[in-house]
Amino acid sequence: MEFTVNQIAALLGGNVVGDGEVKVNHLDKIEIAKEGAISFLSNPKYENFIYSTSASAVIVSNQFVAKGFLTPALIVVEDPYLAFTALLEEYYKYKNFAKKGVEQPSFIGENTTIGNDAYRGAFSYIGSNTKIGDNVKIYPHVYIGDNVTIGSNCIIYSGVKIYADTIIGNFVTIQAGAVIGSDGFGFAPQSDGSYKTIPQLGNVILEDNVDIGANTVVDCATMGSTVIRKGVKLDNLIQIAHNVEVGTNTVIAAQTGIAGSVKIGENVMIGGQVGIAGHLSIANKTKIGAQSGFNKSVLEEGKTYLGSPALDYNLELKAFTIYRKLPEILKRIEKIEENLIHLPSFEVKK
Repeated sequence: MEFTVNQIAALLGGNVVGDGEVKVNHLDKIEIAKEGAISFLSNPKYENFIYSTSASAVIVSNQFVAKGFLTPALIVVEDPYLAFTALLEEYYKYKNFAKKGVEQPSFIGENTTIGNDAYRGAFSYIGSNTKIGDNVKIYPHVYIGDNVTIGSNCIIYSGVKIYADTIIGNFVTIQAGAVIGSDGFGFAPQSDGSYKTIPQLGNVILEDNVDIGANTVVDCATMGSTVIRKGVKLDNLIQIAHNVEVGTNTVIAAQTGIAGSVKIGENVMIGGQVGIAGHLSIANKTKIGAQSGFNKSVLEEGKTYLGSPALDYNLELKAFTIYRKLPEILKRIEKIEENLIHLPSFEVKK
C-alpha cells in the first residue's frame, strides 16, 4: 500500500500543509514513526514528538499551532483521532480484503454457491447446500458445514469451525479458532446417576456487523436459535450457551460465560470474566464490571453492577469498604470482649 498525502487528505476530508506528494506506506505511533509512516496528534501531551518524529505525514487538529520547525507534511482535520480511526478502518479493509482466488487443496460440496471476489485458503472445507456472498474471505483450515448461509464482506480467519445450518449476516468478522454452532450443554440426569444427552437441534444466527473473538464459542440452540444481534462485539475466549440472545450493539469482554437461555438487552457493556446464570434477563444499557456474577435478572435499564453476587455499583463499593475493614473490626471486638471479661464484679446489697 502506498498513497500520497494528497490522496489520504481527500479520503479524510482534510487540508494539506506541506508537500502533498510525499508518499506514505504504513501507519505508526508518532513517537516511533519512521520515514514513510503516517501518524496523528490528538493528545497535547504528545505534541513535543511532532517536532522530532521521522513520520512523513501527521494528522493534526485545525486548532493546532506549531511552536517549532516541522519536518512531516500535515493533514489538518477537525478531529485527528476520528480521522486516524477512519484511516485505520480503510487500511484494515485494504489489508484483509485484498486476497482473492482459491488455494489448493480445498473442498467445496454440492449445490454450494460462492459470490464474486471471494478467497478460499488452503485446506478449507465448505459443505453442501451452503450459500456464501460476495467478497467473503475464508482463510486456511476453516470448516463450514452444510446448509450454512453467509452474507457479503465477511472475514473468517484460520481454524474457525461453523456448524451446519448457521446463518451469518454481512460484514461479520470471526477470529481464529472460534466455534459457531457447537452443541449446547444439554444433559438429562438419570435415576442411576448417569446423564443422557439431549439432542441440540437448533442453530446460531449472527446478524450484520458482528465481531467474534478468537477461541470464542457460540452454541447452537436446543430448539430455535441462539441469536447474536446486529453490531455485537464479542472478545476472545467467551462462552455463549444455547438459546442465548445478545441484543444489538452489546459488547462483552474476554472470559465471560453466559449460561443457557439468557436474554441480554441492547447496548449492554459486560467486563471480563463475568458469569451469568441460566434463564436470566439483563436490561438494556446495563454496565457490568469485571468478575461480576449474576444469579438474578436485571430489570431496570441503565444501571451499573459490580461484585459476585453482583450488586448496584455504589452499594458494592460501600460493602467492599466495610469488607476491607473487617480485620480491624474483629480486633476491636476481641479487645472489647477481653475488657468485658476483666471487668470487676459487683455484689448487689439487699
